[in-house]
Amino acid sequence: MALGAVTHQNTIYEATVPVALYVAAVLGHPVAGMAAHRPTLVVLLEWLSDTAYDADDACVAIAERCCDEGCRDECCRQMREFRDVRPAVFSGVHPLLGHDDADVRDAALVAAIPLAEHPVLTLYRTELVDHARRLLATSTHRRRRYRVLDAMKAWGHDTGSLDNADEAEARGLRARRMAERHSWTGGYCEDPPF
Repeated sequence: MALGAVTHQNTIYEATVPVALYVAAVLGHPVAGMAAHRPTLVVLLEWLSDTAYDADDACVAIAERCCDEGCRDECCRQMREFRDVRPAVFSGVHPLLGHDDADVRDAALVAAIPLAEHPVLTLYRTELVDHARRLLATSTHRRRRYRVLDAMKAWGHDTGSLDNADEAEARGLRARRMAERHSWTGGYCEDPPF
């Protein structure tokens, strides 16, 4: 995907923030909502979602814990810049929660969730949980379901009745692997190859 150049391998670069703001601004353009462009709209929302997850509270904590000081300052600076514009990005994503196409609505929800970590946006979590319950009742898209279930649990909601046995087992395995990866204390931050 063309946007990979501004967030290659879960790294947020200097160009990422202006591109994210531009993408958020064009989401509401009438042409973007036309049926022929809906796949593009979903791809843009997925990119915003991935970028927001790459700068969420957990990623910042990992960067601060695992990177050496010089690398941490640069890496965290780019993350902080993205985190500062989350309300502006959210304003582009939020209207799409009511889109008539389920794929667009679901992609918008998954993009909105990590953006709602911003203190100004936490008041939207109740609305997002309502959308999340709808997604969990209608979608079989595993990645989206995981992201929604993770958010609901983090926000203190009981998800036991919303999770099926196969998903619970897969999520447990994923959590164990993430814990193993997060326990690594060696530095893994290096300059990009360009």
